[in-house]
Amino acid sequence: MAVKTVIDAIGKIHPDSIIKQCETQGICEITLAADAFFEVMTLLHEHKPFPFDMLTDILGIDRMPRTPRFDLVYLLLSTKNFTRLIVRMEIDEGQDVPSVSSIWHSADWAEREVFDLMGIPFSNHPNLQRILMWENFEGHPLRKDFPLEGKDFDKPFDPTTIQDYC
Repeated sequence: MAVKTVIDAIGKIHPDSIIKQCETQGICEITLAADAFFEVMTLLHEHKPFPFDMLTDILGIDRMPRTPRFDLVYLLLSTKNFTRLIVRMEIDEGQDVPSVSSIWHSADWAEREVFDLMGIPFSNHPNLQRILMWENFEGHPLRKDFPLEGKDFDKPFDPTTIQDYC
């Protein structure tokens, strides 16, 4: 399989970058070390003969109470041969993750969504701000420590607290 050759090439160029690798239902998954993350992602995008030229999604997973707390999952696709690769990285709370929006432009909004809903910061992001929640919203609603009922659920809804951006 062509993905295995890419993973082998990564292992030769960045020897300790791949922490784990597995295959589920024909899709390879690798877990990367945080210190080699950006370099490996750049290599995956530029690898010949087929690059992973499409980033389809970025997911944040809260694994509380595990340490490191979060998993970041990147879903990559090579449009040359329709091969998929899942790239995972484990990060601690408050740890900056290098933005891959300079590699794949589709990462811009996906990283903003993960930042907004999970609170994971991305360094070197061109416009890291909330995308779904309003600017003065406190907390990150997809974290496991966020109250299920929402904050202040016992108080009546006050529409004046929401800013009008239009």
